[in-house]
Amino acid sequence: NLEKNNGPNSLHSGNPGFDKRVWQVKPLVSKGETVKASLNLTSPNGDQGFPGKLDVEVIYSLSDQNEFKIEYKAKTDQPTVVNLTNHSYFNLSGAGNNPYGVLDHVVQLNADRILVTDQNSLPTGEIASVAGTPFDFRTPKAIVKDIRANNQQLAYGYGYDQTWVINQKSQGKLNLAASVVDPKSKRTMQVLTTEPSVQMYTANHLLGNVVGANGVLYRQADALALETQHFPDSPNQPSFPSTRLNPNQTYNSVTVFKFGVQK
Repeated sequence: NLEKNNGPNSLHSGNPGFDKRVWQVKPLVSKGETVKASLNLTSPNGDQGFPGKLDVEVIYSLSDQNEFKIEYKAKTDQPTVVNLTNHSYFNLSGAGNNPYGVLDHVVQLNADRILVTDQNSLPTGEIASVAGTPFDFRTPKAIVKDIRANNQQLAYGYGYDQTWVINQKSQGKLNLAASVVDPKSKRTMQVLTTEPSVQMYTANHLLGNVVGANGVLYRQADALALETQHFPDSPNQPSFPSTRLNPNQTYNSVTVFKFGVQK
């Protein structure tokens, strides 16, 4: 039984989630043009209602090729479920430099399908085609084009807050999940991952009451999160890829955020 902290759901695994913990951080010796840091956390048996002692290591790498790489590893001493991700917000215009936030950012998602959700933003188990819907980002499209469309899924999430099923060429390898371009600054970002899905979230619950960089108030659509992960609610959806981790296994996941400039 997990803590209900999002209506009837447990969101981000309870309170405090791993994002609210103090991790042990140490630099790693790296070769060439990459700097690395290792973040480690031990979650004891029963923490947040989850079985097993979970030892987690997350390695952050930054290269001279403008790639920010995240490697996740975890081991458990009892069968448990694990689905780690990163919820960093991005605005390629820079904080306070664009009154439209990320609405004019052009996004392309390498996904033909999306998870259908209910009024609590919980997957129903249905996987639907994006064709002919506001969720079709198979070709580059500005976020603003369809974010206010008359669509029940968009209404449930107050904007984009859905899970896209990545068209994986090879399981367990890095596959392109998303590409983002800011048409003003020409900055670009690609997201590559070993995970089967990506959650695109347009900061729909930022209400202008958080003060950010340069005194800017953060509002809806002022930023974009692209969370690579296994499908949400996988433990309750037998048809979804499993998030179960057994004692004889090691959880492995890799995501790369690659930055550049459009020529």
